Amino acid sequence: MKVQVINGPNLNMLGQREKDHYGELTLDKINELILQKAKKMKIDIGFFQSNEEGQIVSKIQECSGENDFIIINPAAFTHTSIAIRDALLSVKAKFVEVHLSNIFNREDFRQHSFVSSIALGVISGFGYQSYLMALDAIDNIQK
Repeated sequence: MKVQVINGPNLNMLGQREKDHYGELTLDKINELILQKAKKMKIDIGFFQSNEEGQIVSKIQECSGENDFIIINPAAFTHTSIAIRDALLSVKAKFVEVHLSNIFNREDFRQHSFVSSIALGVISGFGYQSYLMALDAIDNIQK
């Protein structure tokens, strides 16, 4: 099984920004933990992060036919990007939406996601564990 992890804007600043919401771990450390779990599960995994919406759209399009699943944390684009939603629809991507913080326990504008309604599921509020839970969910779907 092949899974692509896609992270949106400002997640490259993890470990430095708003630690009360996003925790102490850097994105590199989170990716390392995901990779360790994926190896144990015999999942081929890739990582991508961008602060630019168009690059995320292009990466989603590259996943078409190349990946079985996507784990995506659109970050701030969750609440603003119809382009990312359309890209996920255009490639008929099977994906899990993840968030480090509980977006439903935050500011009003963060409580709407343009991609949740087309996702296999949403995992929100468990810090880096949200990504690991997404791997478990994908593995269970495949069985």
